[in-house]
Amino acid sequence: MSTATINAVSAKTLINQGFSQIVESTNPSGSIVLNRRGRLARTLVVLSLAVVMVATFAFSAGAGSTDSMSATPDSYVTVVVGPGESLWSLAGRLAGDSDPRSLIEEIMVVNSLATPDVQAGQSLRIPLHD
Repeated sequence: MSTATINAVSAKTLINQGFSQIVESTNPSGSIVLNRRGRLARTLVVLSLAVVMVATFAFSAGAGSTDSMSATPDSYVTVVVGPGESLWSLAGRLAGDSDPRSLIEEIMVVNSLATPDVQAGQSLRIPLHD
């Protein structure tokens, strides 16, 4: 009989580990008050939900986007590379007063070039911006 009583007490203790029941004269209803472990568990749950909400908002706001080009070109011109020409010389001629490095990067992306090396006779699509 004493075994059943010990098991019942230990089961109740296991279930209510995060809570302590305090019955005071000012609190006659016997409501449950969180102890230190219960407050820690509640704080961790609230923080976890906050992290999930912030991550969801950041993802939907486009914080993880990897678009490197802000403006997409309207049209392209096809150029055949001449002997002795490079991407730098083509971009320098077509970029005008702007920096040719951004045009070189766009040419490499549009033509799926892994390196800036080009061969004479190779056709390249060059994006034109307004």
